[in-house]
Amino acid sequence: AFSRLGLKIGYLGVIGKDEYGDKVIKLLKKENVNFIGNRNGNSGVSIIIDSREHERTVFTYKGINDNLKTYPRINTKWLYFSSMLNKSLKTQIRLARELISRDLVKLAFNPSSYLIKKKPKSVKIILRMCTILVLNKEESCLLVKNGNLEKLRKLGPEIVVVTNKDKAIECYDGRVKYKIKPHKVKVVERTGAGDAFASGFVAGIVKNLSIEESLKIALKNSENVLRGYGAKSNLLRWKDVK
Repeated sequence: AFSRLGLKIGYLGVIGKDEYGDKVIKLLKKENVNFIGNRNGNSGVSIIIDSREHERTVFTYKGINDNLKTYPRINTKWLYFSSMLNKSLKTQIRLARELISRDLVKLAFNPSSYLIKKKPKSVKIILRMCTILVLNKEESCLLVKNGNLEKLRKLGPEIVVVTNKDKAIECYDGRVKYKIKPHKVKVVERTGAGDAFASGFVAGIVKNLSIEESLKIALKNSENVLRGYGAKSNLLRWKDVK
């Protein structure tokens, strides 16, 4: 998503040294994403089961995904953390502490409900170093009562964004509360819509756009993903969102 939106991107993680891993590497190259992690073990695999009501259940085998132990010298202005566990989570925290303590980077974080439930202390450590936090209503309520924006911001992030399916998306930067209402679109499948929103918003901020403009880009990216199957096939390019 970030690459399609015009950013220079590197993926830090572990990819299996198998057929699935080969396909991931091939895709990353095709999408101009620089792979800066390492390869070993078996790839993680997810099976997604959709319902007629456009809800879904995802069965996940993490494989080698949570076994990131090391990282190279990184020259970047931003880090974007998704949900990782075990050794990978510890590595995320170590990397953030190393770079953010020297005021070298800003951090965007998109935790899952599973991560918040499983490792709440680790999540809160990352939040204290966070510039942007993007999560859905269910996830926000796991962190603070009623998903209150002010209370979420007190956990550390400078900007908090909370999505809520078809209801208004809320954002708070400590001064102004923003709202943007989703459009009525024909939902084919929801997988990846939240990721498309989060990456669209962060890309807008990275490109020095206003919060209002970034929210519009995020919503457009997310709604386009809702219109098709799969998490990435309908991700927009920068020329399509501006």
